[in-house]
Amino acid sequence: KCTHLKKLKEARIVHAHILGSAFKNDIAMQNTILNAYAKCGCLDEARKLFDEMPVKDMVTWTALISGYSQNDQPENAIILFSQMLRLGLKPNQFTLSSVLKASGAGATDDKFGRQVHAFCLKYGYDWNVYVGSSLLDMYARFDQMDDAWFLFTALESKNEVSWNALIAGHARKSEGEKALRTFSEMLREGFEPTHFSYSSVFTALASTGSLEQGKWVHAHVIKSGGQLVAFVGNTLVDMYAKSGSIEDAEKVFNRLLKRDVVSWNSMLTGCAQHGLGKATVRWFEKMLRNGIAPNQVTFLCVLTACSHAGLLDEGQGYFALMKKHGVEPEEAHYVTFVDLLGRAGLLDRALKFIREMPIEPTAAVWGALLGACRMHKNVELGAYAAERIFELDPHDSGPHILLANIYASAGRLNDAARARKMMKESGVKKEPACSWVETKNAVHMFVANDDAHPQRAMIHKKWREISEKIKQIGYVPDSSHVLSYADQQEREAKLQVHSEKLALAFALISTPPGSTIHIKKNIRVCGDCHSAFKFASKVVEREIIVRDTNRFHHFRDGFCSCGDYW
Repeated sequence: KCTHLKKLKEARIVHAHILGSAFKNDIAMQNTILNAYAKCGCLDEARKLFDEMPVKDMVTWTALISGYSQNDQPENAIILFSQMLRLGLKPNQFTLSSVLKASGAGATDDKFGRQVHAFCLKYGYDWNVYVGSSLLDMYARFDQMDDAWFLFTALESKNEVSWNALIAGHARKSEGEKALRTFSEMLREGFEPTHFSYSSVFTALASTGSLEQGKWVHAHVIKSGGQLVAFVGNTLVDMYAKSGSIEDAEKVFNRLLKRDVVSWNSMLTGCAQHGLGKATVRWFEKMLRNGIAPNQVTFLCVLTACSHAGLLDEGQGYFALMKKHGVEPEEAHYVTFVDLLGRAGLLDRALKFIREMPIEPTAAVWGALLGACRMHKNVELGAYAAERIFELDPHDSGPHILLANIYASAGRLNDAARARKMMKESGVKKEPACSWVETKNAVHMFVANDDAHPQRAMIHKKWREISEKIKQIGYVPDSSHVLSYADQQEREAKLQVHSEKLALAFALISTPPGSTIHIKKNIRVCGDCHSAFKFASKVVEREIIVRDTNRFHHFRDGFCSCGDYW
């Protein structure tokens, strides 16, 4: 009973009583006490009792291995399992399930897990539902989804754990569509989703920004009578925020039964990604007033928000506040602070900060400075920052492209071409830009100058119409975003077939008038498209939400949520 209720103090009293009784050396009694300590997370006392036991059986070893596995000490579980095998003991289904869980969490690759799989085959436990579920979870944690599905298909009986392992595996790989499909199959087979099922699906859908599918799963939670307990509620807040609906994220946050630091961080992350700098600051101050201690993620969120919103003084204050709360800055915090200074135009100060940092500057730190140089057209400092990045991370295409853009913006096309040539000679390849729109449960993807879509003629015609209208109200194509020796007219023509513009044109002909348009892009939105979308939002009288790798851009009535700090 103490074990079930996690009553550690009472368990110790019972243990003391047993030590003075005739059952002092009874192995069944000792195993029960050891299991109580392990389940209550008191591993030191469990290990002490284990070492003192004159006789140990399989239950003894399994109880401690399970304790280590369930309390984030996978390495100790693996070491103990190896010791047990050397003594010639035969593992049972509970031992194997626990050690497989540990191997998925504590090993760097699936080598040890595959060895345990061999033991499962040897002892005939591979088709056992508990061991099989742990096996497929182990493979899923190492992104071996084909192996996980093979094991799942071969299981004679399945349970919620085996389904959840597959859903979680797809979620970890940001495979929202596959996670949702697996979740739907689970429902069709008559299995009841658990909190873990919902949490994994919301995480997967957050990674792809699938708002409509996320709403459908949320509706299923409500219909099934599910409660917004901590981790389900937190992932739901995160899903709405990352899918472009910060209003729904806030509604869910307000309905959470209990709010922890993860709940608050989810709201802070959402506001920061949506360019709501002042709102992020307000949420942060409210969090402090509610007595929630901020952690490293909290400060990263608020610093990012201040950087994107141009809140220089606030950002500097919060960076200094980290020490007061006992939070040591990590690489990401230094990157964001450099970005804060750089966006504000304080490039010399940003460089000085980098040189005085207590850690060695990384490629990401120099990358933040390079991005600021691109924004403020500082060619010399940009070239210097790029050289540092090439030394630290020569295989990243981003810095090469940024440097070429800096040269192109300054009219130094020869230098831009040389930067491109160096990138090509280094074997570095740029990720192709693509944008996509979801309509009527179908995803429509576009690349630059796309002519593969069945409605290509209507799409290109629609964008030409929009282009003419936005030029009439002030849009001027920025040809510096085209790295080419072509004449001005041809450079401007290339701008008009960027993937996000084609996606917008398709959305305009495929969605009801007045509805919000959601576009996603796999890399950062191009500067010219950003300018064009501001004017387009005014012309078409619709809100356009673009999610790129950096953040959300809300275009409405000729303005963007990121203001002048894009």
